[in-house]
Amino acid sequence: MMDALRSALFALLFYPGTLLYVLTVIAVSPIGDAPVQRVVHAWSSFHNWLVRNILKIRIEWDGEIPEGAYLIAVKHQSMMEAVDTLHFARTPVVVMKRELTVIPLFGWVTRRYGVIGVDRDAGAAALRTMMTEARAAVAKGRPIIIFPEGTRVPYGDRPELRPGFAGLYRALGLPVVPVSHDVGRLWNRGFVKRSGTVHFKVGEVIPAGLKRPEVEARVHAAINALTP
Repeated sequence: MMDALRSALFALLFYPGTLLYVLTVIAVSPIGDAPVQRVVHAWSSFHNWLVRNILKIRIEWDGEIPEGAYLIAVKHQSMMEAVDTLHFARTPVVVMKRELTVIPLFGWVTRRYGVIGVDRDAGAAALRTMMTEARAAVAKGRPIIIFPEGTRVPYGDRPELRPGFAGLYRALGLPVVPVSHDVGRLWNRGFVKRSGTVHFKVGEVIPAGLKRPEVEARVHAAINALTP
């Protein structure tokens, strides 16, 4: 019962609060990129505060994500880590499904901040667009965050990586920082989020230039390090 009440309070605070942050980004957008980035990061911090203080989810980290030009590969089980990725690195560009980038207002803010929207049904055309946008982001010194499994998966699932990851790895020539977690134990696709402790683990940096089978095997193992 308490988890359900906390989840309801979280929703009552997070979604109206998100609208205020979206409107703020629109208001400061003409000033430049820096104010937009500050507001978006403040929104992510707001979400993180609600997770810790309203949902009573404690977050523990094993390791640190290094600074610099990296491809950061993250296990994807919930909305929680999707929003919190904005804390993982300095002004990261996140690869996300295109549907999120066309949501009224919110989608415009994601594009203004800088994301890579991928149409998973567009095949080779989507991959070419992703490569172009990723190279532009790296040229600006921004790290790339990708969910290499392509979509959210239930806790315990270990699907193969989508082809887009290997293509991005090869095209960018960047080392990979893998991040695993067990958020799905407490937070899944349902409305109720359970209180407790979640763990994030930063794996060993995987060098650039590996053959596709090797890099995929190493990333798959590393992002599933906390998956039973």
